Amino acid sequence: MFTEDTITINAPAEEVYRLACDVLSWPAKLPHYRRVTLLKDEGDHRVVEMAASRDGIPVSWISIQKSLPETGRIIFRHIGGPTTGMYVEWIIRENATKHGRTTHVRITHEFDPNWGSVLGEFAAKYIVGRFFVHNIASKTLKRIKEIAEGR
Repeated sequence: MFTEDTITINAPAEEVYRLACDVLSWPAKLPHYRRVTLLKDEGDHRVVEMAASRDGIPVSWISIQKSLPETGRIIFRHIGGPTTGMYVEWIIRENATKHGRTTHVRITHEFDPNWGSVLGEFAAKYIVGRFFVHNIASKTLKRIKEIAEGR
Protein backbone atom coordinates (compact mmCIF):
# COMPACT_ATOMS: atom_id res chain seq x y z
CA MET A 1 0.00 0.00 0.00
CA PHE A 2 1.26 3.46 -0.87
CA THR A 3 -0.48 6.75 -0.22
CA GLU A 4 0.60 10.30 -0.85
CA ASP A 5 -0.95 13.51 0.45
CA THR A 6 0.30 16.97 -0.43
CA ILE A 7 -0.49 20.58 0.33
CA THR A 8 0.98 24.02 -0.31
CA ILE A 9 1.10 26.34 2.67
CA ASN A 10 1.61 30.09 2.55
CA ALA A 11 4.10 30.14 5.42
CA PRO A 12 7.85 29.66 5.90
CA ALA A 13 9.12 26.08 5.92
CA GLU A 14 10.61 26.53 9.40
CA GLU A 15 7.15 27.22 10.87
CA VAL A 16 5.54 24.30 9.03
CA TYR A 17 8.37 21.99 10.08
CA ARG A 18 8.03 23.07 13.71
CA LEU A 19 4.28 22.34 13.69
CA ALA A 20 4.78 18.97 11.99
CA CYS A 21 7.51 17.86 14.44
CA ASP A 22 5.61 18.90 17.54
CA VAL A 23 3.41 15.80 17.63
CA LEU A 24 2.98 16.06 21.40
CA SER A 25 0.86 19.20 20.88
CA TRP A 26 -1.24 17.72 18.05
CA PRO A 27 -4.20 16.72 20.26
CA ALA A 28 -4.57 20.37 21.35
CA LYS A 29 -4.28 21.66 17.77
CA LEU A 30 -5.67 18.89 15.56
CA PRO A 31 -9.23 17.90 16.51
CA HIS A 32 -8.95 14.42 14.97
CA TYR A 33 -6.03 13.50 17.27
CA ARG A 34 -7.16 12.08 20.62
CA ARG A 35 -3.78 11.80 22.31
CA VAL A 36 -0.04 11.55 21.73
CA THR A 37 2.06 10.13 24.54
CA LEU A 38 5.83 10.29 24.70
CA LEU A 39 7.10 6.82 25.60
CA LYS A 40 10.82 7.37 25.15
CA ASP A 41 13.09 10.27 24.16
CA GLU A 42 16.42 9.12 22.75
CA GLY A 43 17.69 12.53 21.58
CA ASP A 44 17.89 11.85 17.84
CA HIS A 45 14.54 10.04 17.88
CA ARG A 46 11.59 9.47 20.14
CA VAL A 47 8.96 6.80 20.58
CA VAL A 48 5.36 8.02 20.73
CA GLU A 49 1.98 6.40 21.08
CA MET A 50 -0.48 8.18 18.82
CA ALA A 51 -4.27 7.95 18.82
CA ALA A 52 -6.52 9.60 16.27
CA SER A 53 -10.07 9.34 15.06
CA ARG A 54 -11.31 8.67 11.56
CA ASP A 55 -14.71 10.37 11.81
CA GLY A 56 -15.47 8.73 15.15
CA ILE A 57 -13.60 5.46 14.54
CA PRO A 58 -10.65 5.31 16.98
CA VAL A 59 -7.22 4.21 15.75
CA SER A 60 -3.89 4.06 17.56
CA TRP A 61 -0.32 3.01 16.93
CA ILE A 62 3.20 3.31 18.35
CA SER A 63 5.80 5.01 16.23
CA ILE A 64 9.45 5.99 16.21
CA GLN A 65 9.76 9.62 15.11
CA LYS A 66 13.07 10.80 13.67
CA SER A 67 13.40 14.49 12.80
CA LEU A 68 15.87 15.47 10.09
CA PRO A 69 15.63 19.28 9.94
CA GLU A 70 18.71 19.65 7.75
CA THR A 71 16.84 17.85 4.94
CA GLY A 72 13.32 19.05 5.79
CA ARG A 73 12.18 15.51 6.54
CA ILE A 74 10.43 13.73 9.38
CA ILE A 75 10.37 9.93 9.40
CA PHE A 76 7.92 7.77 11.33
CA ARG A 77 8.19 4.00 11.55
CA HIS A 78 5.23 2.22 13.14
CA ILE A 79 6.43 -0.35 15.67
CA GLY A 80 3.16 -1.19 17.42
CA GLY A 81 -0.50 -1.54 16.58
CA PRO A 82 -2.27 -2.79 13.46
CA THR A 83 0.02 -0.80 11.16
CA THR A 84 3.29 -2.19 12.53
CA GLY A 85 5.87 -1.86 9.78
CA MET A 86 4.35 1.22 8.16
CA TYR A 87 6.91 3.78 6.96
CA VAL A 88 5.83 7.42 6.89
CA GLU A 89 7.84 10.30 5.50
CA TRP A 90 7.10 14.01 5.64
CA ILE A 91 9.04 16.11 3.12
CA ILE A 92 8.82 19.86 3.70
CA ARG A 93 10.24 22.16 1.01
CA GLU A 94 10.10 25.93 0.77
CA ASN A 95 9.52 27.62 -2.57
CA ALA A 96 10.21 31.27 -3.34
CA THR A 97 7.51 32.88 -5.47
CA LYS A 98 6.96 36.42 -6.66
CA HIS A 99 4.33 36.72 -3.91
CA GLY A 100 6.54 35.48 -1.06
CA ARG A 101 7.47 32.12 0.38
CA THR A 102 5.31 29.04 0.21
CA THR A 103 5.97 25.59 1.57
CA HIS A 104 5.11 22.34 -0.15
CA VAL A 105 4.44 19.41 2.17
CA ARG A 106 4.30 15.82 0.99
CA ILE A 107 3.43 12.90 3.26
CA THR A 108 3.92 9.37 2.00
CA HIS A 109 2.84 6.17 3.72
CA GLU A 110 4.19 2.78 2.70
CA PHE A 111 2.75 -0.37 4.21
CA ASP A 112 3.25 -3.97 3.16
CA PRO A 113 1.67 -6.05 5.91
CA ASN A 114 2.32 -9.31 4.06
CA TRP A 115 -1.15 -10.58 4.87
CA GLY A 116 -0.70 -12.98 1.97
CA SER A 117 -4.02 -12.94 0.16
CA VAL A 118 -6.06 -10.93 -2.30
CA LEU A 119 -8.34 -9.96 0.59
CA GLY A 120 -5.28 -8.81 2.59
CA GLU A 121 -4.04 -6.68 -0.31
CA PHE A 122 -7.51 -5.17 -0.70
CA ALA A 123 -7.68 -4.40 3.04
CA ALA A 124 -4.23 -2.79 3.05
CA LYS A 125 -4.91 -0.62 0.00
CA TYR A 126 -8.53 0.39 0.49
CA ILE A 127 -9.27 0.08 4.20
CA VAL A 128 -5.93 0.99 5.76
CA GLY A 129 -4.69 3.25 2.95
CA ARG A 130 -7.65 5.06 1.51
CA PHE A 131 -10.16 4.86 4.35
CA PHE A 132 -7.91 5.52 7.35
CA VAL A 133 -4.48 6.85 6.32
CA HIS A 134 -5.55 9.26 3.58
CA ASN A 135 -8.40 10.64 5.69
CA ILE A 136 -6.24 11.32 8.75
CA ALA A 137 -3.22 12.60 6.79
CA SER A 138 -5.29 15.03 4.70
CA LYS A 139 -7.00 16.40 7.83
CA THR A 140 -3.60 16.81 9.48
CA LEU A 141 -2.24 18.75 6.51
CA LYS A 142 -5.31 20.98 6.24
CA ARG A 143 -5.20 21.86 9.94
CA ILE A 144 -1.44 22.54 9.92
CA LYS A 145 -2.04 24.82 6.92
CA GLU A 146 -4.73 26.72 8.83
CA ILE A 147 -2.47 27.14 11.85
CA ALA A 148 0.64 28.13 9.87
CA GLU A 149 -1.33 30.63 7.80
CA GLY A 150 -2.84 32.13 10.94
CA ARG A 151 -6.46 31.14 10.38
